[in-house]
Amino acid sequence: MSDPTSALMQNEKTKPEVVRLALSRKEAAAALGVSLPTLDRLVQRGLLRPSRALRRPLFPVPEIERFLRETAGQTQSPKRPVRV
Repeated sequence: MSDPTSALMQNEKTKPEVVRLALSRKEAAAALGVSLPTLDRLVQRGLLRPSRALRRPLFPVPEIERFLRETAGQTQSPKRPVRV
């Protein structure tokens, strides 16, 4: 009688783990915690640059990381004065 856990572990060893190099539009929005229209606005403003080599845009993981690094700590100025 074989142990089911060892069979599972053996199967995991024979199947190599795939590392995602890029995310779809929906995955990138989810990873950033924003909506699809917000992601589209970031692209339109040039803040986030997807790869357009294929039919659909792909967002390389390093590009998403660059965006987060370069925009960390930036806040937009309020459009109206804030009353306290």
